[in-house]
Amino acid sequence: MSKKTLNKANLANLGADRLADLLIEVSAGSADMKRRLRLELSHNLGPSELSADVRKRLVSIRRAKTYVGWRRRKALIKDLNTQADMIILKIAPAAPTEAFELLWQFLELAPSVYNRVDDTKGDVAQVFGYAISHIDEIATRAGLDPTALAERVWEAVQGNECGEFDGIIGHLGPALGDAGMEHLKRLILTFEKAPLEADGDHAALRFLRDLRSRKGNYAAEQKSRMIKMWRQELAVAQGDTSAYIAQYSAADLKRPSIAGEVAALRLEQGQPDQALAVLTDARPEQNAPDREGWDLIYIEALIASERFEDAQKHRWDGFLATLNPVLLRAYLRVLPDFEDIEFEEAAKAHAARFGDVTTALGFFLAWPDLGHAARLVEQRATEIDGNLHHVLGPAAEALRTRYPLAAALLWRAMVNETLRKNRKDQYGPAADYLMDCAAADLEINDYGTFQSHGSFVDALRKRHGQKAAFWTRVS
Repeated sequence: MSKKTLNKANLANLGADRLADLLIEVSAGSADMKRRLRLELSHNLGPSELSADVRKRLVSIRRAKTYVGWRRRKALIKDLNTQADMIILKIAPAAPTEAFELLWQFLELAPSVYNRVDDTKGDVAQVFGYAISHIDEIATRAGLDPTALAERVWEAVQGNECGEFDGIIGHLGPALGDAGMEHLKRLILTFEKAPLEADGDHAALRFLRDLRSRKGNYAAEQKSRMIKMWRQELAVAQGDTSAYIAQYSAADLKRPSIAGEVAALRLEQGQPDQALAVLTDARPEQNAPDREGWDLIYIEALIASERFEDAQKHRWDGFLATLNPVLLRAYLRVLPDFEDIEFEEAAKAHAARFGDVTTALGFFLAWPDLGHAARLVEQRATEIDGNLHHVLGPAAEALRTRYPLAAALLWRAMVNETLRKNRKDQYGPAADYLMDCAAADLEINDYGTFQSHGSFVDALRKRHGQKAAFWTRVS
C-alpha cells in the first residue's frame, strides 16, 4: 500500500507535532471541528472536564431559537450525535451517574430541537432514539435510587411531547427494579383516580382538563389510553404477558391488529390454542387492509397447534382470494418435489383469470413472472384502469425492455384516462408516457389487434386535439 494513502498508520508517521499543526490549520474555518477538538482535549483531562463541556453545549443548544434550514441541518445532526457519543462512549465508562444525568438532559432537548428543524426524514429522531437505546445500560451502573428514578420516569412520560421518552419504562426496568416498578404503579393508580377537574401539578392532568373543556369526553378517553399504554410498558418491563394483555378491552381484541399482537404473545408463551381463539374472534374481511398480518400469525398458530393441513388450506384459500404472493410461496415451500411446479402453474392460471386485473398484474410483477404479466396486459387491456398511475407506471417500466407492447398498452391507458378526464395536473407525465410509446414503437414488430403507434396518436388528436397544453408538452 502506498505510503501516501490516508490511513491511521501513515498519518501516525507524521508525528504528534506535525499532526497538531495540521489539526489547527484544518479547524481554523470549522466551528464543528474546533468544538470536537476541545471535547477531545477535555476528555484527556478526565470525565469531569468533559462532562462540564458537554453540559454547557446542551444548554447552548436548548437556548437556541433560530430555525435550522436545510443548509445547516447536517451540522445540527452532527453536533447532536457528537454530544450523544461523548456521553455514551467517553463519559459513561468512567462516570455512569454523571453520564445518566447528561443523557437525560440530552433527551429533554428534543422539543426545543424539533421546534427549530423539519424532521420529515426522521434523522433527528434517530439521534434521540440512539440516545435512549443506551440509557438502560448506563442506568444499571449508575446506582440510582429506585423510588427517585420512578418519580423521574413518571414526570417524563407525562411530558413526553415529541416521543423522546417513548419506551422509557421498559428501558429503565432493570434500574427501577421491583421497588421502582411498584412505586410507578402507585403513581399511575393515583393519576387514574384523580378527577380531571382537580387541581394538580401534573402537566398531563392540566393537558387533559384543557382538552375536556374543548372536546367533551375526549379528555377522559385520552387519559384512559395513556394509562393503558403506561401499564403495558410496565408489564413488558416485568415480563408479565398476562398483565399486558389485560389492558385490552373485549372491543380492542376484536381488532385484527391487536388480536394478532396478543396471539403472538400467546405463541411465545406456548399457548397456540389461546392464540387461535383470539384470532378467530377477530377474523377480518378477506380484503381488509390488516388481513395479511392476521393471516400470517393465524397460520403460525395453526402450525404451532400441529394443524399442518389446515395451515396449508388457509394459505391456498387465502391466495385464491387475494393473490398474495407471500401465502403462495409459503404454500409451495412445503410441497413435495415436482408437486410444487404443478401448483405454481395452477396458481398462475388462476391469477390470469382473477377478477381484478390490477391485483393480478401486481401478483405477476411481484412473483416475478414478466411473461405472464405481459400476456395479462395484452389479453385484458380493456379492463386496465388508467387512473392507477402508481401501479401502471412501475409496471410499464418493468416490462418496457422485454415486452414493449405490454408497456405501451399501459402507457396508453394512462394517457387516455388523463385526457378523457382533462387532468391538466397530469399532462406532463402523460406527455412523457406518449413519448415512451414512441420509443417502444421502434421495438414492436407486431401490434396484433392493437392500433399502431401512429394510429393511436391520430385517434388521440381527433378526440383531444383542442387540448393544446398537452400537445405543446408532447412537442
